[in-house]
Amino acid sequence: MSVAVDGSKVFQRQAPRTPLTDEKPIRIGLINNMSDGAIARTEYHFTHLLQQAADGVPVEVVYYSLPAICRSGKIRDHMAASYQPIDALWDNPPDAFVVTGAEPRERTLQQELYWTSLTALIDWIDQLGVPAMFSCLAAHVAVLHLDGVSRATLDDKCFGVFEHEAAQEHPLMNGAGGHMWLPHTRWNQVSEAELIQAGYQILSRSEDVGVGFFARQRRSLWLFCQGHPEYEGPDLLREYRRDVGRFLSGQRATYPDLPRSYFRGSEIQMLLAFRQQAMTQGDASIMERFPQIEHGAPTWDAWRPAAVTVFGNWLKQIADTRALSDITRSGFSLSRAIADIPNYVADIN
Repeated sequence: MSVAVDGSKVFQRQAPRTPLTDEKPIRIGLINNMSDGAIARTEYHFTHLLQQAADGVPVEVVYYSLPAICRSGKIRDHMAASYQPIDALWDNPPDAFVVTGAEPRERTLQQELYWTSLTALIDWIDQLGVPAMFSCLAAHVAVLHLDGVSRATLDDKCFGVFEHEAAQEHPLMNGAGGHMWLPHTRWNQVSEAELIQAGYQILSRSEDVGVGFFARQRRSLWLFCQGHPEYEGPDLLREYRRDVGRFLSGQRATYPDLPRSYFRGSEIQMLLAFRQQAMTQGDASIMERFPQIEHGAPTWDAWRPAAVTVFGNWLKQIADTRALSDITRSGFSLSRAIADIPNYVADIN
């Protein structure tokens, strides 16, 4: 891996999947909307996943974030050094976008602070006609804004690693196999039936947690996922530990359930014993004695091969169509209705 002049990540692996006709990397704009505590991990997650999926295709990842999301001083300093200003998108748009979700704070998506700026950005990406991938909450925002598909609130948090089956043949699923694992962590979900009615193609589904990957051909191919294919082994453990700490500090009303299909039996026993101690003691100081867990069940990272395959297929689609996209973009002009979106997105804070 190397670093470009502008600080963005550039990487290339051996044994190319589909050689490009030139040395110009595919530029992926990562719109990182995660909270301050997850900013750095999200950068790493998606950059590492794209690195593994690139398979010889040169890819450049450039970081952006919506100005509507408030940041602490330390994170602002980090972003000033590592992120491009959102204004830079308008004059030099990437070849494709990855748009992350964020931890939900409000009862409805329209009440979230970033709703207006994120939906304006989605409209702009759609008008630009480039590929995009929307993760978790960003996927829920996109399908609601574009096609009126509303999410439904779950009775309990969908949390763990779940087996999915391939729902249909699709170029994005080539080589992924008939079954795959996928981590989920969310309080909401969108209906498969409503997605299909709105014109989306379901790529993977689980009997337990519904749709995983799905896609829609707009001006270009868009990929969506309700889960977190970018996650790596320890990430659900980190989130579980965080939620336990939130309960003990009074920020959460209930003690969190263990993530499904994620820990071995011995680890489950340790964590249940800790839960009993924590409920008895009732304060956050006991977090110092939270069990040390180095490795989880065989499902830790079991989703990685399929995730790499799906993202590799997505990158291949971008590489195969980039020449046409370049021609289209060279003669493209925004409609009057969309022309003010760059200023609208950049000015919201």
